[in-house]
Amino acid sequence: MTALLTAEDLPALARGAALLGTGGGGDPYLGRLLAQRALREHGPVPLVAPADLPDDAAVFVVAQMGAPTVSVEKLPAYDEIGRAVTALAAHLGVTPTHVACIEAGGINSTIPVAGAAMLGLPLVDGDGMGRAFPELQMVLPGVAGVPATPMSITDEQGNTGILGCPTAKWAEDLARCMTITMGCTAIISNYPMTGARARETMIRGTLGLCVRIGRAIAGARAGFTDPVAAAATVVGGRVVHTGKVVDVERRTTTGFARGTATLSGGCVLRFQNEHLIAEVDGTTVVTTPDLIMVLDTATGEPVTTEALRFGHRVSVLAAPADPRWHTPEAIAVVGPRYFGYDTDPVRVHDTVTDGAPV
Repeated sequence: MTALLTAEDLPALARGAALLGTGGGGDPYLGRLLAQRALREHGPVPLVAPADLPDDAAVFVVAQMGAPTVSVEKLPAYDEIGRAVTALAAHLGVTPTHVACIEAGGINSTIPVAGAAMLGLPLVDGDGMGRAFPELQMVLPGVAGVPATPMSITDEQGNTGILGCPTAKWAEDLARCMTITMGCTAIISNYPMTGARARETMIRGTLGLCVRIGRAIAGARAGFTDPVAAAATVVGGRVVHTGKVVDVERRTTTGFARGTATLSGGCVLRFQNEHLIAEVDGTTVVTTPDLIMVLDTATGEPVTTEALRFGHRVSVLAAPADPRWHTPEAIAVVGPRYFGYDTDPVRVHDTVTDGAPV
């Protein structure tokens, strides 16, 4: 089934994507502006379910790579988005048939909307993570064996390169170095795949879910009900803490925004672009790969890691990740030990006390 994604859908899409981005994925407002311009110039984008992709479809991902803290001031250039896809397609000698998101993140769920509109192509209603992660190899297609390269990388100056690497980790390391040189943000296209592989490996319905989340939050506010509870219902999660931000330690290093946020009431959040660990009273209550999302308690607006500020009253919402993220192969690349935390994964349902699984 094919639907049309219009400019009217963008506020809800950007809000929902920012929530699923678990604090990362870039500023949703900036991505929304890029998508609005593209839809205004080129019209609505067809949204295609992964199940409806032809076997021989040529699916091209487009995304921003880099530190979200930098992208607040260093905005993506409009032309970068299309150039990343066309450069990779030219290298492969393939005509793209569909554009896709590699992650559910604020800017990385809206940049592909802009790319699809510019190129006159349908957009796949799915993504490679169901959330956001900081490194290129942290995608379900990659865990399933889809190569990360060839990949393209381009910046606002017109610098464009093609990488071919033996592993996705090599692609991450080399592209990260290039991104730092390009000013800590760049636009990339990677994981080119057929429709058959996209059907097998991508998470389905991500963009539709983002729109439903965004509308649920807006509807709760309009109806003077709890927007955080509304978001929790849509994502199948639960609130693990509510408090005021009393301290944020954040630094941009090696191309990532790394740090911790401390909330009143004994909650500590640890992040690398995305929130990876949530602790309450010294006990780890949920970890990557499950989703840790921070929302403004009053409005339900998602709060990215670069937007956390002293005095902000927020709620921490946790929700289960796609089950494929809990296989041994996936935990090896997205579990807490990969990021240097001395703990095994703690799943959302492990913290439920009423006996009802989330």
